[in-house]
Order: sequence, then C-alpha cells, then structure tokens
Amino acid sequence: MAELSQHVSVLESSYPQRLGRSPNSPENCRWASGRVWVILDGIQILAAAALATLIELNKVLVAGGGGILHDTLFHGRSIGILLVLLCGFTVTLILTSRRLNLYRPKRLGSLLHEQRLSMQACLTSGLLLTGTLYLIRAEDIPRSIVLLTVGLVTVSLNLRRLLYRSKIKREFARGVGLRNVLILGHGSEAQALRSHMESVRSLGYKFQGFITPPGSNSGDGDTLRDVLGTYDNLFQVARTKFVDEILVTAPCSEDFLSSLLSEARIRDINLRLVPETYGGLVLNSSFEYLGQFPTILLHRMNHREVSVLLKRALDILFSSFALLFLSPLLVAIAIAIKVDSQGPILYCHERVGKKGRPFNCFKFRSMVADAEVLRASLMHMNERDGVLFKVTNDPRITRIGKMLRKYSFDELPQFFSVLCGDMSIVGPRPPLPREVREYQPSQLRRLDVTPGITGLWQVNARQDPSFHSYISLDLAYVENWSLWLDLKIIVRTIGVVLAGTGS
Repeated sequence: MAELSQHVSVLESSYPQRLGRSPNSPENCRWASGRVWVILDGIQILAAAALATLIELNKVLVAGGGGILHDTLFHGRSIGILLVLLCGFTVTLILTSRRLNLYRPKRLGSLLHEQRLSMQACLTSGLLLTGTLYLIRAEDIPRSIVLLTVGLVTVSLNLRRLLYRSKIKREFARGVGLRNVLILGHGSEAQALRSHMESVRSLGYKFQGFITPPGSNSGDGDTLRDVLGTYDNLFQVARTKFVDEILVTAPCSEDFLSSLLSEARIRDINLRLVPETYGGLVLNSSFEYLGQFPTILLHRMNHREVSVLLKRALDILFSSFALLFLSPLLVAIAIAIKVDSQGPILYCHERVGKKGRPFNCFKFRSMVADAEVLRASLMHMNERDGVLFKVTNDPRITRIGKMLRKYSFDELPQFFSVLCGDMSIVGPRPPLPREVREYQPSQLRRLDVTPGITGLWQVNARQDPSFHSYISLDLAYVENWSLWLDLKIIVRTIGVVLAGTGS
C-alpha cells in the first residue's frame, strides 16, 4: 500500500509537468461530469422557494392579511435581501454537495449513503441560512417560508436521486448504459472484483476479460479462458471490446503506471487502481468506491453531459413531432405496401448500435418478402466496395418500394427507434452484424456513438460507392460532433429528401 501510494503521488506530481495539465484530469472531469446535476439542483431550489412562497401567500390571503405582500416580497428592499439569501443558499448547497461527492457518477456508492449525504447537504445549508437570518436580524422574512423551502428542497432532491437510481437500474437490467471493463491482472483481487461486478448489477459494469500484466504468468486453468491478451495488445483489445474502463489490480512500477496513464488519456479510457485492503478497512478516505472496493481514479473520460442531454431532448422532441405530423402519411404508406405486394408492412432487421449492442431496426418494406434469400444471386452485380452492397435497379424492389426509397420514406419507422433510445436523429448509419465482423479495429470507432437516421454520409456522399468515404465521414462525425453540426445535418437532410436523391 505504501509503495502504491508513493507511485500515485509521483504520477500526480510529475505527469502534468511531462504532458501539461489535461482537461480530462480526474478532478476537472469529476466537476464537469456533475454539471447537469448542479443545474438540476439550482432549478429545484428555485422551484421549492417559489412553491413555499405561494403556499405562504395563500395562507396569508385566506387569513385576510396583507403584510407579506406589502412589507416583505413586493415592497422596499426586502426582495433584494431574499434574492441574495436564496442565491447564497443555492451556492452553499452546491458547494456542500460537491464536497460530499454527490456529483460523482451515480453508479458508485450505495443508495442509502447517497440519500444520507444529500440530507446532510440540505440541512447544513439550511442551518447556515437560518444563522444568517439571525445575524442580519431579518425579522420581516417569514421563518415559515425558510423552513418550508429547506424541507421541500430536501425532499425533492432525495426523490430525484431515488428516481434516477431506479431508472438506471432498469436500464442496466436491460443491458443499456453498461460500462465495459478490462481488469489488468488475474490474481485473487482481480477475481474478487470480477465476482463483485457481476453480482452487483446496479453498478452498471460489464466484465469483458483479464489482461496479463508484464512479468507475470497467465494464471490457472480456470482463468485462462477469460484472459484476452497481454499489456502489449491491451489497447487493441480495449478497442475491439469497446472498453470504457481499465481496472489495475496487479502490482505496478512507476514507469509502467506512467506509460499506462499516458495511453489511457490519449484514448480517453477511464483508468482506476484497485489498492490492497485489509479486512475491508480502507487506508485512505479519499478513495472512490466501486461497490465495496476502494479505487484510485487516475483518469476519467471526458463526458459532455449537458450536450448529450440536449441531444437526447432534441431527438425526443423531433421524433415525436415527426411521428405526429406524419401519421396520416404513415397510414397511407402502410396501406399502399399491403396492396402492392404480399408480405409484412414493416421489415425488421438486426443492426449494431452503440458499443456493438444489437437492436431491432424497423423500416417500411420496400422489397419482396424473400429479398434476403435472393441477395446471394445478385452479389456479382454489387456496385459498392468493401462490405457495402448496392445494385442499381435492384429487381427485388417493389413498385411502391421505388418511391419509398427515392424520398427515404421507407426509413420513417426509425423514428420509433429514436424514441426508444436505440437510435438518434443524427449519427452514423447502423451497420449490419456481417459488416461489423469485417471492420478493422480503427473502424470500430464509428460505433462509439448512437447510430442515426441521417448523418454526414447521407448528405455529402450518398451515391459514393467508396467504403472508405463511408467510414471516413462517419469517423469525422464522431471526432467533431456538436449540436450545431447536428442541426446543420438535419437542415441539409431535408433538402436531400425533397430532391429525391435516394435509391
């Protein structure tokens, strides 16, 4: 433990001098990753204060009084005092919550511990607020409003955290939002950590395999089947397995940790050390817990939570409006498909989504019912290179299917996939499993984001047969994604659809 602590101290002091302080350092990213929660806390405090004021106003009006209207809230300087106190209470609560690590990832730690800390933050801030009122002798400010505000804030913040925990627990049970993990090491600590992650599903971690550290044997026969490689090919394995975190359980030298940290930062992968524990007692209280295991966080991925939240909100609003506005067209297309040819109205096919997760994608059927069976006989007519398949005047396409493809109407049911969270409005096209099996490791980068209905390739090179162009544009989107880029792609997509450039 002493040796490990010394290595970590050396890394923290020397690494910034070698490469400069990274914006993705644990401290910076820990604060950045909690911005959404800070904003939500501020909104709830304002809402609680407004509700408490309305309740008090109603009580005064029912009682036939008017003092609170004229002497406290809407007259004189008391309104300014109230606003300053409210801002002070908000800032104090946010800083206290940050100090208590309430803005760290919610998959870490227990629910009861989080609820206790949230109540502690609210009550501490409330005591400071009431103490300030006593010191400034603000007798004109009703104490009932203050107490009611603090009470509403405490209840609402704890309720929101409880509901969020329940939500992500349901998602983890469905395999959504899980973080893929590699363990560097395969000793008893590594085995115990693996068992803990697999048994406590609410942590949201998915074990992918062990990596053999330098200078060690591959382990016993029971472990061999789960060893995916050595440190030499660690990051190649991490790429193919869509790894989010690497947990180090093996003893490491300072030079090794420095090299590992450097590579993790370049590839933006979380890196944690799992130190030794004695009887479950932690020797350093600043450790961040992964379930019951204390860890030292060396690097945290750069999570753009606010932008991702806004993107998801845009997806929900846009897809809901599209389905509502286009519902008559959807019904008309369904009837036309049924009349035009035999077979189902919708074509369901498996696609590969974010981090290689398969999902069912739906489109209006634009081909004959046995199109997949006939595909093999048309391979000699393929006009695309690489793993793509495209044939001009494909004989499998039905009469109504030609019109649907020309204006991309066959893809309208994918708005339901957007509402379910399997797809986004803008993103790389979801590939077929057979295509992904032929990807190079560097090309798997396009699966780091949620696939979309439209993207750069659809608006820039839809008729380009080059697989290289297809992949390059998708990778360019992943590397340069922003909300502004999404909006520009949506606008350009409307023009492409109206021009009827589909096929």
